[in-house]
Amino acid sequence: MTAAPRHRAYVTAPFRGPGLATLEGLADVVLDPWIDQHPVRLLDSDAMAERVREHDADILIVESDFINGPAVYDLPLVALGVCRGDPNNVDLALATAKGIPVLRAPGRNADAVAELAVALMFAVNRGIVQGDHDVHQGQSYRDGTIPYQRYRAWQLAGRTLGIVGFGAVGRALAWRAEGLGMTVLAYDPYAPDATASLDDLLAAADVVSMHAPVTPETNDMIGEAEFARMKPGAIYVNTARAYLHDDDALVAALASGHLGGAGLDHFRKEHIAPDHPLCAMPNVVLTPHIGGATYDTEANHSTQIADGLAELLAGGRPANLVNPEVLP
Repeated sequence: MTAAPRHRAYVTAPFRGPGLATLEGLADVVLDPWIDQHPVRLLDSDAMAERVREHDADILIVESDFINGPAVYDLPLVALGVCRGDPNNVDLALATAKGIPVLRAPGRNADAVAELAVALMFAVNRGIVQGDHDVHQGQSYRDGTIPYQRYRAWQLAGRTLGIVGFGAVGRALAWRAEGLGMTVLAYDPYAPDATASLDDLLAAADVVSMHAPVTPETNDMIGEAEFARMKPGAIYVNTARAYLHDDDALVAALASGHLGGAGLDHFRKEHIAPDHPLCAMPNVVLTPHIGGATYDTEANHSTQIADGLAELLAGGRPANLVNPEVLP
């Protein structure tokens, strides 16, 4: 008897750890991560289809390439792996119409983003970035003051954290905050154990941390009225998406002194101009969308995609299969 041809996987996502070993057991792997290219390389559907044909692959695994044209979906793919919680960079409807199973990686970066949210809380509350600047500039005793005068703050222990959006990241943040001695309130109309209303959460929280997805329902959900409802001196943290709040309302709440500070890891269209008012505020800490940028995130999505693929090839229905209707 002739053995069945071995599968071949073309992978443009970073792939590492046990998941890579699993994938190599299932298929010959061509590893070509987008993130290792300088400058960064992102392929569209036509360019991706050309690469898949070049490597004679029947499995495609991506992370950041946006493949929305028909070229990829006309290929005889056994599976398409998308190393994201929400596979919004692929045409799911077209993949489904062509009978291509699509796997995703939910919660892959939950711990990483939760850690950054904690880091931003501390950085804003304790003036860590500004203090670092003082030391580097030889200004520890700026204007005749001592650091102890300029950097006094309330401890986070004993304070209240309000989490807006109680999915994987929100839950990962909750137990960390409780470990720091904080009281945690959560608002999420789709999570039965998130029992606070948004109004009550905003009024009670010393720190508000955003972890909701961006939908028509949540776009600009935190605006002038919501910032005004927050406690005087409260800190606003957003490691999810900038579209969850109104930028102008945030600037106004900070400029008035009503908010004590903000920590943001995302900006609209992934960019903030250097002359934006937020960039001039010493009580605002800004990071360039690095919440999920850990090697552990890559290892997590590698395991989820590879394990899902193994189950799929064995005739099963993996939990991370987005379109189970393509299976018999």
